Amino acid sequence: MVAKRKKGLVIVESPAKARKIGDYLGKDYKVMASMGHVRDLPANAAEIPAAVKKEEWSRLGVNPQADFQPLYVVPKEKKKIVKELKDALKSADELILATDEDREGESIGWHLAELLKPKVPVKRMVFSEITKPAIKAAIESPRELDENLVQAQETRRVLDRLYGYTLSPLLWKKISRGLSAGRVQSVAVRLLVQRELERLAFRSGTYWDLKAELQTEDKSQFEAQLFALDGRKIASGKDFDENTGQLKKGSDVLLLDEKEANELHDRIRDAKWTVSKVETRNQVRKPYAPFTTSTLQQEANRKLNMTARETMQVAQRLYENGIITYMRTDSVHLSDEAINASRSRVKNLYGNDYLSEGVRQFTNKQKNAQEAHEAIRPAGDQMQTADELNLTGRESQLYSLIWKRTIATQMAEARLTFQTVTIAAEGAEFRATGRHVAFPGFFRAYVEGVDDPEAALDDTESALPPLKEEATLGCQELECVSHETKPPARFTEATLVRTLEAEGVGRPSTYASIIGTIQDRGYVRKQGNQLIPTFTALAVTRLLEEHFPNLVDTSFTANMEQTLDDISNGEADRLPYLQTFYSGDAGIEQQVKTHEDQIDAREACTLNLDGLEPSVRVGRYGPYFEKKNENDEAVTASIPPDVAPADLSNDVAEDLIRQKQEGPKALGMHPEEGLPVYRLNGPFGPYLQLGDMPEEVTEETPKPKRVGIPKNIDTEELNINKALQLLSLPKRLGHHPETGKVVNAGIGRYGPYVLHDKVYKSFGKEHTYEHEGKVYDVLNVDLETAVEMLKTARRRSAPEPLKKLGEHPEEGGEIAIFEGRYGPYVKHGKINATIPKDMNPETVTLEQALDWIAEKAAKKGGTKKKATRKKATTKKAAKKKSSGKKTATKKSAAKKKTASKKKTSAKKTSADA
Repeated sequence: MVAKRKKGLVIVESPAKARKIGDYLGKDYKVMASMGHVRDLPANAAEIPAAVKKEEWSRLGVNPQADFQPLYVVPKEKKKIVKELKDALKSADELILATDEDREGESIGWHLAELLKPKVPVKRMVFSEITKPAIKAAIESPRELDENLVQAQETRRVLDRLYGYTLSPLLWKKISRGLSAGRVQSVAVRLLVQRELERLAFRSGTYWDLKAELQTEDKSQFEAQLFALDGRKIASGKDFDENTGQLKKGSDVLLLDEKEANELHDRIRDAKWTVSKVETRNQVRKPYAPFTTSTLQQEANRKLNMTARETMQVAQRLYENGIITYMRTDSVHLSDEAINASRSRVKNLYGNDYLSEGVRQFTNKQKNAQEAHEAIRPAGDQMQTADELNLTGRESQLYSLIWKRTIATQMAEARLTFQTVTIAAEGAEFRATGRHVAFPGFFRAYVEGVDDPEAALDDTESALPPLKEEATLGCQELECVSHETKPPARFTEATLVRTLEAEGVGRPSTYASIIGTIQDRGYVRKQGNQLIPTFTALAVTRLLEEHFPNLVDTSFTANMEQTLDDISNGEADRLPYLQTFYSGDAGIEQQVKTHEDQIDAREACTLNLDGLEPSVRVGRYGPYFEKKNENDEAVTASIPPDVAPADLSNDVAEDLIRQKQEGPKALGMHPEEGLPVYRLNGPFGPYLQLGDMPEEVTEETPKPKRVGIPKNIDTEELNINKALQLLSLPKRLGHHPETGKVVNAGIGRYGPYVLHDKVYKSFGKEHTYEHEGKVYDVLNVDLETAVEMLKTARRRSAPEPLKKLGEHPEEGGEIAIFEGRYGPYVKHGKINATIPKDMNPETVTLEQALDWIAEKAAKKGGTKKKATRKKATTKKAAKKKSSGKKTATKKSAAKKKTASKKKTSAKKTSADA
């Protein structure tokens, strides 16, 4: 009998990779997935082994007294996977670790080897793309595990645990429970806070200039702007001091006010306009380097409005399906295979004129660039387009971005001509600038996005008409223009990623999770594409700056990153570094103990902001103003959550405090309902309320009707008539001319809208819509305008799952993974269960999803039972109370109830506000 030949066991992180690689390797190998990390430091007290639970250091999951030895545990959800891997190893003749080729992947491979304790040869297989040639080449040339990389990753993990678990409890005690501190996270938050405080301190400056519409002899027109007057340069935005709103000291420029601008306008309007100087310069633009993790995140945010987290999730799917190379890389290097394929496609698509003269390679400028794979590019040697690969949705969009950027690297340089023309008019000097793309070169394939929404893209064509010196021009129009200087722009995800990388803080592969974490923890909220720090972020940053300045200093954090790189290169030892960071008088452990007694919790939660009279307090239920009145008593008022720190002013504060002190005032009585109409302030802004809040909300005494006040309506000038119109919403506008179905207008959770056949169209951020020169809002919108608005509305389609896991074995129905507002989750029917933050959604199994869904369903069922019991008890009590009032007449009972309502309504609505 012939013995059954053993197979090699190949372990990768995810099932998608396992299937793809298994197909390429064939029957001689068994490929299995570890589902990401198989062991880690304890996530909570329940995971700490009983043998060490009483040890003081066990909470950290790291033993500082034993050379910072980490305590590794296998999470409950990973034990089944580990057992399956061990069983598979018994019938294998070799173990091949094929985890990702970076520090984290090396660490996962090392943990697998430590856990499985193989008695067969262990090999390390690495590759940067999942294509058949790449996998075949990788299996034939394995290497050993890189102990330096493993040690560097372990040091990073230990360092992050010591940082977070030592500082976070202090934040819980002094500011608010649930807060966290992190080595990169806290620095990122500080960058956002510093920018917000710069905006708060900013003082706007005003300046005037003139804009002319000029015409040549052949009737060509162009614009020119006032540049100088009588030899003195006219002031522009860059000449102002951001903190005073005045011209910078020593500025030798001429600042025009409105009067002077108008006088100059009248003086030169009919003067002779002559071209005094024509300057032309040529410029060559070279293609951008191919994508790294950081630049891909930035461009996807600018061009596709994708978050860093979404970008990495989509890129992960493309990589695991063999469509792009590995997406966590700092390298801008392209293989010969990629270069040859790119050059071939350029030649076929655009012709020889658009092909660069020679092969173009790029070198890393990043000081600590590591993990030397290739740049992110289309996998293989065909350079197929998204259409040729039948990609759709976000995968198609992101892949197209990568394809275009890669192809552009081997294209000819773009040639541009810039023109600057100076025009003289009776002592005034105007300038006009133009840009002409003489040869588009690589612009045909790719143009990089810009962070400034007002800046022109590189390939923008804005050439001036042919002009010669001494030529006479006609002034068609001359306009005085007022300008106000602008505060520094808030960070977007793209600009934050760029800044973190430039400062050497963290690693691009971690930026997506960092940006997600600071939002999940309540440090940052997103408004459009702006990242706005919360008042909690301001309080935490100030505490860390005052007591632990090094830990939020970009240079200090960058040096930490450099040390970790030195460890990975074998140039430094982990132990001395960890001892310096954590132990001794200067270490973080002793520093926290020393400062804990010095930090006053009330003071830590109090912000005295620049130029603001009342203090801002960070409270349990949100931020609020606090100031002393004439009787030296503290008066407070909640700050609405949509108000950013930099948007605060004394007027805003005084208005909110006054409204709180005065309490709700009725605008008038509803003529039909006979109930008062109140204007109130709530967590989501101002709103109207019809009637008083009942003592107890029941079916008989429901909550009063409320409606939000649109942004275009001044709450101070709101009268009873307009309030009644708002309370009457939603209203019917008529029937749609095409479908015959009703079109309504109303105000919902996200503001004013028009509605037709379950399709909503918002009035926009300012709650108004302009059509044919007229501005409409929810009150004056007509059927014709609503129909026009609905033309651009999109019917909401069901969200596409990130991954389908399969059918529920007992109840039926599909179980799938979706991307939600607060991160990925699994869904079955009406049950949604959040996926733990440290888990890659791609590695989630059906078994894990079933456990989470069952747990969520059990909790939901318990909540429903409690609610049912409470409702029944309430009804019973109400019935008993009613039966005990037989002696009172209906009339007197009604009077008492009305009096009671009026007495308590002011208190309740004030508390709500």
